[in-house]
Amino acid sequence: MTTTNEIADKIAGEHGLTKVQSKAVVEAVFASITSAATSGAETSIPGFGKFKVKETPEREGRNPSTGATVKIAAARKLAFTPAKAVKDALNK
Repeated sequence: MTTTNEIADKIAGEHGLTKVQSKAVVEAVFASITSAATSGAETSIPGFGKFKVKETPEREGRNPSTGATVKIAAARKLAFTPAKAVKDALNK
């Protein structure tokens, strides 16, 4: 697993920034994606992929322990679609 601190450390080493500066940049990127998702906008990062909000309708499900029918509320979810370059790198 990679954490934000590990990403920030790598950026700091590669670009001559302090760890505090690079962590602020990483957190700002994540905050921008979150802000766009909250407003329902799609975020596209060329060469990496797209983040977009998907609406899931209310539906019925089953409690696996009891078998009772329960209602599952409608929700908004953040979906990620990787770019072709990322797909190709994963499938080498």
